[in-house]
Amino acid sequence: MAQQDISFSDTAVRGLPSVEQNSWALWGTVLFLAVAIALPFFLRSFVVFQLTLAMIYAIAIIGLVLLTGINGQFSLGHSAFFGIGAYTAAVLMDQFGVSFYWTLPVAGVVCFVFGFLFGLPALRLEGIYLALATFALAIAMPQILKSSLFEHWTGGVQGIVLIKPDAPFGLPISSDQWLYFLTLAIGLMLAVCAMNIVNSRTGRALIAIRDNPIAARAMGIDISLYKTLAFGVSALFTGIAGALSGVAIQFVAPDSFTFNLAIGLFVGLVVGGVQSIPAALFGGLFVLFVPNIAESVSKGLAGAVYGVILILVIYMMPSGAAGLARLVADKVLMKAHRKGPR
Repeated sequence: MAQQDISFSDTAVRGLPSVEQNSWALWGTVLFLAVAIALPFFLRSFVVFQLTLAMIYAIAIIGLVLLTGINGQFSLGHSAFFGIGAYTAAVLMDQFGVSFYWTLPVAGVVCFVFGFLFGLPALRLEGIYLALATFALAIAMPQILKSSLFEHWTGGVQGIVLIKPDAPFGLPISSDQWLYFLTLAIGLMLAVCAMNIVNSRTGRALIAIRDNPIAARAMGIDISLYKTLAFGVSALFTGIAGALSGVAIQFVAPDSFTFNLAIGLFVGLVVGGVQSIPAALFGGLFVLFVPNIAESVSKGLAGAVYGVILILVIYMMPSGAAGLARLVADKVLMKAHRKGPR
């Protein structure tokens, strides 16, 4: 009898999709939205600003999920696309007086083009060699932005100062709250788009290329096209995040987009869950708050404290926050079935 119960529970938990899993997902989404909408009205402006940045990092991490988690291409250079998106928005606003809202799609398109073009020569590279090429991109980008050739547009080392937009239509909320809600809406929209990509024929092709490129090619999948598209779409997400960050911080400068940012985004990807889109938010929170926590513990040893925290997190959650969440959900569902009617 016990063996039958265990078998029944395992089958119920692993069934995709199950009524219980859909119910939990629905209520979890409703609860998340309710809390996310209410938070800005109970928190200080600075905390709202921090949460906005965390969501911005989460958007960039979603781009990495599509590229690395779904397609299997490693990138240590997404800080470059983040910077390109931020500077695209900044230049359009500062030099041409374009409304902030219109700069977001433009930044996304510009970064898509850059990502697609970078993906073309990267087709000959795989694994650590591709990671090394993207590392070179991350190192070079701040120096390119400082170059006298582009100084008229980028402001050189001085950067560009931006103005945060006020809430439209006379809404009785602050600019920080408005940007928070705007970022939340854009983040949810992009997360849904990313999930649709993963669950589509394109997503299945990307996963096939990741798992077995030879078999994927034998099935008629154009590996070159899908790999470059993956780079382009990933850069698009990251560019939109960069544009949002420039306005949120109200300042862009070359030294804001160094290799440290690329490493931070990659850490957020691993900590959240390499193949999980919803867990990108946890990764964004980690990227923003854990370095501050480490510095509050010891300013002189902030790097060491951060390293210890990261090691502990990876040790306790080897599959990231998404893996831990799945494990807890499985255990809850198994207990629910065991306590149910026999």
